[in-house]
Amino acid sequence: MTVNAFTCVFVVVLAAGVLLQWLLGARQARHIRAHRAAVPPAFRDKVPLEAHQKAADYNCAKVRLGLLELLVSAAVLLVWTLAGGLEYLDTLVRSMGLAELWTGLLLVLAVGLVSSVLGLPLTVYRIFGLEQRFGFNKMTVRLFLTDGLKNILLMLLMGAPLVLVALWFMSHAGPWWWLYVWLTWLGFNLLVTWAYPAFIAPLFNTFKPLEDAGLKARVEALLARNGFTSQGIYVMDGSARSTHGNAYFTGLGANKRIVFFDTLVAQLSHEEIEAVLAHELGHFKRGHVKKRLTIMGGVFLLGFFLLGQLLHLPWFYAGLGVATPSAYMALALFALVAPPFILFLQPLFSQISRRHEFEADEFARAQARPENLVSALVKLYRENASTLTPDPWYSAFYDSHPPAPVRIAQLNAGAPARA
Repeated sequence: MTVNAFTCVFVVVLAAGVLLQWLLGARQARHIRAHRAAVPPAFRDKVPLEAHQKAADYNCAKVRLGLLELLVSAAVLLVWTLAGGLEYLDTLVRSMGLAELWTGLLLVLAVGLVSSVLGLPLTVYRIFGLEQRFGFNKMTVRLFLTDGLKNILLMLLMGAPLVLVALWFMSHAGPWWWLYVWLTWLGFNLLVTWAYPAFIAPLFNTFKPLEDAGLKARVEALLARNGFTSQGIYVMDGSARSTHGNAYFTGLGANKRIVFFDTLVAQLSHEEIEAVLAHELGHFKRGHVKKRLTIMGGVFLLGFFLLGQLLHLPWFYAGLGVATPSAYMALALFALVAPPFILFLQPLFSQISRRHEFEADEFARAQARPENLVSALVKLYRENASTLTPDPWYSAFYDSHPPAPVRIAQLNAGAPARA
């Protein structure tokens, strides 16, 4: 392997990212353990000490597993790059004598498949070890294997054509290929977002129209007040996989659905569900969906532009352990090494997301009684074993939602929300 300046940059960035995440994880676990003995004052009449301690133990266990996953993913990345894994796989695929386009597709798919297999043991432990131990897992081995096969088929049916189009543009569309690839990616994502409710999600879960007449009337009245139309209100069998509860909007344009997990319907009152739905509706009314799509589109546009600049630079390949440059190798390398660099933007993305959550809470305050949203959130924190005492630095770096004490205090006070 040729060691150049980019090799050093890559190693330093990867090591810095691993060290930073390790330190943040250690802070999170230490902070949670330090506050395990007592429920925070704002929650003492709502969350039993036993539930608080279960949440502490659960989140510390998740941190430990996350740190192990961090080390494994960094090791796998080094094997793919500096240890010559991609170079070896490229030699193997090229020996098949396929056309360049199909060679590239096979290599990219193989990298994805091998990476998934390497991560499988920890995924299995997360579901059947950690989640099972704390009483959240409901997934069977058969369902796990079925989901895995469906995901592989979706990757082949949806991902393979997208990769083929990208590789063709990279080889035949001239210096502006990166813009055409971005436009293709953007169109593909919009199509998938539109199609997800009716065609993709039902492959994994069962969706039934909401049958509770009282709850349905309350939800429909909320939507009517805000001029929001959807293709229906559905209950999803989330309990087939986990006891965690949730609710969400999905789809684009006229093809939108409102989805409640059956676990959430079982945990919350009608008034609380209305408040949670008002919060989710706030994301649409405040334009958060469009803003997030715009941010994601901008990040990928910049990414494809950078890849366009790196495509014909020999030091990019040599510095990452690849001897034979090619369009498909550039795509595979960039997909593998971009995350360690993007990691340092995570606090910005988290801060934007938390601001959106505060804005959605403000919207919900005007649509439903704030105390109903507070009681719903407390129940969800308790039932999902979410920590009530996150480390401030860890939360600022990672958390897409505000810390529980801050969020509840804002709702109770009725003060203007701040991220």
